[in-house]
Amino acid sequence: MIKTFKLTELDCPVCANKMQEAVAKIEGVSQARVDFLATKLTIEVQEQNLTKIVKQIGKAVRKVEPDCEIIEI
Repeated sequence: MIKTFKLTELDCPVCANKMQEAVAKIEGVSQARVDFLATKLTIEVQEQNLTKIVKQIGKAVRKVEPDCEIIEI
């Protein structure tokens, strides 16, 4: 399953790369891509663990950029 999220308060491309790396390491995420210019995160994930994975993604994103939130689109 592919899901896309809007990233708020994403301020720099270096942070976007760090977020992409952190999200890609989360168990159940098979692919992650952060598009800095579009401020979007696209993931390929196992559907049965989606809620748990989204919570982990939120934590990983805020570790890099504390003000950043993910919004499902």
